[in-house]
Amino acid sequence: MDNSVIIPVILCGGSGTRLWPLSRTFTPKQFLPLTSKNSMVQETILRLPQGMADATFICNEEHRFMLAEQLRQIGQDNATILLEPEGRNTAPAVALAALHAYKDNPDAVLLILAADHVIEDQSAFHKAIVHAASAAASNKLATFGIVPDRAETGYGYIQFERSSEDFSAVKQFVEKPNQAVAEQYVASGEYLWNSGMFMFKAKTFLDELEKYCPEILSVCQQAMSNVQHDLDFLRPDKEAFLSCISESIDYAVMEKTAQAVVVPLDAGWNDVGSYSALADVLPASDDNNNVCFGDVVTDDTRNCYLNSSSRLIAALGVENLVIVDTPDAVLVADKDKAQNVKNIVEQLKQANRSEVSFQREVYRPWGKYDSVDNGERFQVKRITVKPGAKLSVQMHHHRAEHWIIVSGTAKVTIDDKTVLLTENESTYIPIGAVHALENPGKLPLEMIEVQSGSYLGEDDIVRFEDRYGRA
Repeated sequence: MDNSVIIPVILCGGSGTRLWPLSRTFTPKQFLPLTSKNSMVQETILRLPQGMADATFICNEEHRFMLAEQLRQIGQDNATILLEPEGRNTAPAVALAALHAYKDNPDAVLLILAADHVIEDQSAFHKAIVHAASAAASNKLATFGIVPDRAETGYGYIQFERSSEDFSAVKQFVEKPNQAVAEQYVASGEYLWNSGMFMFKAKTFLDELEKYCPEILSVCQQAMSNVQHDLDFLRPDKEAFLSCISESIDYAVMEKTAQAVVVPLDAGWNDVGSYSALADVLPASDDNNNVCFGDVVTDDTRNCYLNSSSRLIAALGVENLVIVDTPDAVLVADKDKAQNVKNIVEQLKQANRSEVSFQREVYRPWGKYDSVDNGERFQVKRITVKPGAKLSVQMHHHRAEHWIIVSGTAKVTIDDKTVLLTENESTYIPIGAVHALENPGKLPLEMIEVQSGSYLGEDDIVRFEDRYGRA
């Protein structure tokens, strides 16, 4: 099959709660550099075979600018970013992508991938894609089944019919088993782990979706019939899409269709669903099987994952621990209990703690800011503005701001006055003043913002003009 008709569809949803505090609601694991210098979503696109069509990404509203920036960094400026109005699981997400692809190319083949998986053996992965493409050309719905290397209770399984071909008919999909059943599955040699990756013609998927779950197809057709272009993003109609049921591809189609086949994949796959899984895919940093990132010192410490992003971690005489330090939170966990970090996150949600949602460093379409310090009636941020970017024209009812330029050039407008400020210069924005900040230069603008006032929340912003379409 011609690679140019294969469209990678990368699913970028998910909150990654089991990797808290590194992963947060607004910076989940797929956008973090957990296994290399690249983020996981960047690695997902970089490992694909050459010659494929430009990728389509399914993303939510909160992550759109972060995704666009990460794609720009690796030269993927032509990618399509479809914004889900609200998460509805994988079947509606893929339906949106399939409708978009089919409209442009009725012969399009979709390669459905998660944005947060690790695949170590690229050549084996590429070979499996060739086999899945052959199945897709025969109007089959192919899924990739991971060859199990242990009795794992954390994955669903796929039972398949033995075949001499490169893909096999699916007998059944089964839920996550208990330990005894998982051992039986692996011993039989007739089961593969369910990876959640697929390959099929857009038309084949849409035909099967219409047969087995027509309500999803109907809603998605309505949503895509009124799709809106917004900067680099495509917005399906929100009102139409919100009436869609939430359903996975497996439940909506794959478990019902007679066209399901599975391609075995033995390529060092891992869904990095916990810190113990993350440690498994990373090389040890010392002879004691510790995996260390950042400023870490150990003594008589074994089999630990230690990650520091803000200060020194010193570990003495401990084993099998996860220790993760971020500027606003520290996690200490037994490696064997690492799957249960989500329980901590749930407690934080119930307490309405901001640490669930935000890192201290927050990305915006114009750049980012780092909340360096805060207290009663004041907050200090380090702000980075990308070259050519401009913050919205805005005002605040409850706070004044002092801006100090660290490096670069700032074009500052306060009411009807505009000035250029450079390194070591500063300005003051009174409460109620209409103001704007722009980087007219070719280098990033770095500045310190000191806010003072009775209320310092991010919702104390009245926007008059915004090039990024924010209200």
